[in-house]
Amino acid sequence: MVRTCEAQTRLSKLFQKMSLEMYLDLFSQPCRSVYIFAKKNDIQFDYKKISLFEGYQYSEEYGKINLLRKAPAIKDGDFCLAESVAIMLYLAEKFHTPDHWYPADLQKRARVNEYLSWQHSAIRIHGSKMLWFKLLIPKALGVEIPKEKIDNAVEDLNASLNLFEEKFLQDRPFIVGDQISLADLVAIVEIMQPVGAGMDVFENRPNLKAWKDRVRAEIGVELFDEAHQAILCAQESVKTMDPKRMEHFKPIILRYFLS
Repeated sequence: MVRTCEAQTRLSKLFQKMSLEMYLDLFSQPCRSVYIFAKKNDIQFDYKKISLFEGYQYSEEYGKINLLRKAPAIKDGDFCLAESVAIMLYLAEKFHTPDHWYPADLQKRARVNEYLSWQHSAIRIHGSKMLWFKLLIPKALGVEIPKEKIDNAVEDLNASLNLFEEKFLQDRPFIVGDQISLADLVAIVEIMQPVGAGMDVFENRPNLKAWKDRVRAEIGVELFDEAHQAILCAQESVKTMDPKRMEHFKPIILRYFLS
């Protein structure tokens, strides 16, 4: 009877893995959040490793899964879903992940939602700009960024980090209290993005660094480092990028970041 139950469990996990596909490029911070969340919660999935720099998101195949042409995306049977926050909320509810990730408590959940709603136009965009301005655009695309634009981007990022510490973190271990939540997970992957360009955002921010260390420990050092390997090696990886492959995206990227 015990062996039968074990066999059924294995078959169930195998079926789950076969039916849930995740399209991810771990160079992307939203992809890292989904990857970490699934791995940490033992959610089995078929890892579809894609390369945004090679333009897989514009392929006909990917368009059938995500017409938004962004990553991450998932395919759960016949159900396709885009946007990292929506994906993690879907996974949290479907797989009944521990409550601390997305608390049932109304006010704690509201705090998570508050951060997830704010970060798109703050930490996300400013952290991304530092990676593109300091590394990818000059090194991979061969376009120098005016110093004024870099200085403004640094100022915007620091302002967002100040708000993160003063408003969202304060003196708590994590954003909503004593336990890690989706808010912390989304925050850490975004705040790590400029680190890939050699910018130590934790320098002279002891409270932020202590929070980062707690989040890394809660996620698990091995999983955290694995998920961030690509971004932490970005300065080396960019040396081997073929500018010709990026030529198609060059006008789109420059218009988005420099217009």
